[in-house]
Amino acid sequence: MSAAAGPRVLTAEARLQLALDLAYRYLAKRDRTEAEVRRQLAGKDVDHKAVDGAIEALLRQSYLDDSRYARMFAEDRRTLDDWGPERIERRLLALGVDPALVTEALSARDAVGELEAAIALLRRRLPAVPENDRERERALRILVRKGYDLELAYDAVRAFGDTRPA
Repeated sequence: MSAAAGPRVLTAEARLQLALDLAYRYLAKRDRTEAEVRRQLAGKDVDHKAVDGAIEALLRQSYLDDSRYARMFAEDRRTLDDWGPERIERRLLALGVDPALVTEALSARDAVGELEAAIALLRRRLPAVPENDRERERALRILVRKGYDLELAYDAVRAFGDTRPA
């Protein structure tokens, strides 16, 4: 049977190179998690061995690093979007980051830092210190939507109320 008679069969090396080319193109836009790259390559009908080989090469070359991704994502979401730890955790887990790496990334800021961030968010979002239950509930909802746990949100609203000028 001649090569022209049937479909072209790629060698294992060619399949790996194709997987790497697709992955490099996907990573050129922004950092991704290992799980995101795996899903992308699987969606392009790249065989499992080539995907595994490409992931291994990308890890060796430091193009993929879920730990670095989680740390940078957590800091960006805290700084740029005022997200709290619960919302960051949900998003990182949805992106396929290992739970241990998520915990490590979130431990970069202690409870005092989280409280200060929540109070700073309230200062930016509220024109005045909440004076009644309705306003305090609104402040709590703001913090909970951003991903702060309820206990920390209560503490932040109380601390924010204590900062009123004398």
